[in-house]
Amino acid sequence: MDSFFLTDAKIRVGDNNQLMKLAKLIDWSGLKCHLKGFHKNEINSQGGQVGYDLLKMFKAILLGQWHNLSDPQLEQSLRVRLDFMLFTGFDVDEGLPDETTLCRFRNKLINLGLDKKLFKVINAQLENLGLSIQSSKGAVIDATIVESAARPRRVIELNEDRQEQPEDSSRSTDEEVVLQESVDPDAKWLKKGKECYFGFKGFISTSEGEGFIQEIHVTPANSYEGHELETLTSGLESTVYYADKAYAIQANADRLKERGIKNRILKKAARHKELSFWQKQFNKLASKRRYIVEQAFGTLKRRFGMQRTSYLGIAKVTGQFYMKATCFNLLKAINRLEIS
Repeated sequence: MDSFFLTDAKIRVGDNNQLMKLAKLIDWSGLKCHLKGFHKNEINSQGGQVGYDLLKMFKAILLGQWHNLSDPQLEQSLRVRLDFMLFTGFDVDEGLPDETTLCRFRNKLINLGLDKKLFKVINAQLENLGLSIQSSKGAVIDATIVESAARPRRVIELNEDRQEQPEDSSRSTDEEVVLQESVDPDAKWLKKGKECYFGFKGFISTSEGEGFIQEIHVTPANSYEGHELETLTSGLESTVYYADKAYAIQANADRLKERGIKNRILKKAARHKELSFWQKQFNKLASKRRYIVEQAFGTLKRRFGMQRTSYLGIAKVTGQFYMKATCFNLLKAINRLEIS
């Protein structure tokens, strides 16, 4: 039963609020079973402090990704925004999680692999509402560069003041010098055209018709796109793949043929050999399908702030991608379905 505060908040926020529509979109309680085992003391607190409701915590960190909030900003929003309280179910009278608790929950969620699992579960619920995601006949594949949250610095420091070392010191240079790279060891440099980027590559596959995100894969920025196709598509059910010329290598063509998947990867001209007329026509037709994945990247970056990572390390960046993709699919579903 809602408290007087939450009852009054529902009247103030109204049903047309985007988060209120999101609350009605799917069966959030159906996610609870996938969060079991998150805390060791779920059944018996053993005298320790009882943790916050796991579903409320997941919904809270999802809002953080939806609105591009840092953990301190999310903590503050949970305290002052009525729609945040209503969507998550947190009540100020019961206590709210602080920024440290939110950060630890998100990290543990990623470490347990629940970021990907819940992404899949939510996609399955959206499929049940009549949207085509995993069951889409065609998959449109591409990658984008996401800059690291860390500065790409390289600093040389001395262990001790060299002026204090005797001239005949036998200590080697390796003992005196410490080479410090960026604090994000997984981020790498990539030169694209005249621009240089330091960060990661985010690979996604989107459903051909409606443009929902099906699969995600993250690598350092300097990875070769053509070699990542199999990893990205290992869980896809689609029977047609669309991709740009970066994926036009023989190994990919052979694997798609073995799996009985129609190859709609753009043709790439060989050295000293131009594309034939029919190959150019093929590229024109296949290119018309690829706009959907470019739109997805545009929304992820402009609406959900995925042009730059918020965390360090490939595991956390992958987790961020999954949560942003979850937000993307939920937003697209809200816009496509009539929710009252």
